[in-house]
Formats: sequence, C-alpha cells, structure tokens
Amino acid sequence: MSDLGGATSRSSTDRELFGSVPPETSARMSAQKRVDTEPEMSLRRQLHAMGLRYRVNMPIPGMPRRRADIMFTRAKLAVFVDGCFWHRCPEHATHPVARGTWWRQKLDRNVARDRETDAHLRSLGWTVIRFWEHEDMASAAAEIARILAATQASGSQH
Repeated sequence: MSDLGGATSRSSTDRELFGSVPPETSARMSAQKRVDTEPEMSLRRQLHAMGLRYRVNMPIPGMPRRRADIMFTRAKLAVFVDGCFWHRCPEHATHPVARGTWWRQKLDRNVARDRETDAHLRSLGWTVIRFWEHEDMASAAAEIARILAATQASGSQH
C-alpha cells in the first residue's frame, strides 16, 4: 500500500516490487489495523479518564490523505502512536528477509512520511508528539496532559 494512513491504491513502484506476493500474504497485510489499535485505545482511555477530550483519526491540515491518531485542535497538539514495525522503532524494528529490498524501501518511505508530516504540522504552529506502541500509555497520557497544561498556561498569559 502506498500510504499507511488509509489509502489503498498501490503506486507503480509498489506494483513493480510487490506484484508477485502470494494472496495469503496480501490478505494478511490488508488485515492489519490502521486505527483503533490496542496501544491507541489504551492511550485514549487514559486521556478520557483524565477528563481530556480530543479528536480521533483526523486529517492533517493541508495533507488530507494523512491522519493524526489523536488531535487536540484548540491546543494544536497532534499525537501519533507509531507501530514498532511500520515506523522502525530503534528498539524493536525487524527487517524482513523475504522481499527485503521492497520492505526496506517501504519502511524508509514510512519514516520519511512521518518526518514530512511532523515538519508540515510544525510549520502550521502545531506541536507534534509521537509515542511507540510499546511505551507505557499511562506515562504517555501524563506527558500529553503536561503539554496541554503548559499550552493553556502560556495561552492565558497573552
């Protein structure tokens, strides 16, 4: 797939490199959750329990094919919960051997897309925070609450 954020069409490069995948492998990849993963749901439950309200799976302003996992629109805070495999976690990333070149290019594009999205949001005045799926979501929620409190405190001083 050319875009992890929900697009289902394959680029010509993907077709060239990925065209001979067995149907069962393709089906397994298509079945991977893109939203509402267990780490995302855990973080959302933590945030909700803290009384924080947010938007879920919102399009990135100016990049409608990309989405943030959680957005606090008034505070301009975008939160992403990145999967260790898809986003190349430095602790848990794996490197597939089968179709290794295709996977390397695919995962490189995912990481480059993440950096591009971060830069775009920051250029619009957003704060971007990313957590790995293996991180403690209670700690992640506390970090988000701290950032929101700091944002509100600085906003009330103007």
